Amino acid sequence: MGEYMHDQPVTPRTQDEKDAVVNRLKRIEGQVRGIQKMVEDDRYCVDILVQVSAINAALKKVGFSVAERHTKHCVSDAVQSGNGDEAIDELMEVMKQFAK
Repeated sequence: MGEYMHDQPVTPRTQDEKDAVVNRLKRIEGQVRGIQKMVEDDRYCVDILVQVSAINAALKKVGFSVAERHTKHCVSDAVQSGNGDEAIDELMEVMKQFAK
């Protein structure tokens, strides 16, 4: 996963934030199981590819949601405490990975 650069304090997630992300991930997990069944059932390749694309889009949505929260809370807190450059550099590095 690359070098882990984080050394800022973490802004804890609320239970609602946790629940929202976990619920999205559980739906994605169900979609993955659905694709496994499609493969086992010899479903048409294009149908499988459409589902893979849907999962990729759903994962990106989760990633952007986490990145938005990180920016609004963790990066904002770091900027206010004088560690903004480091937090922004860290965010940009992870976004480069995310964009691949």
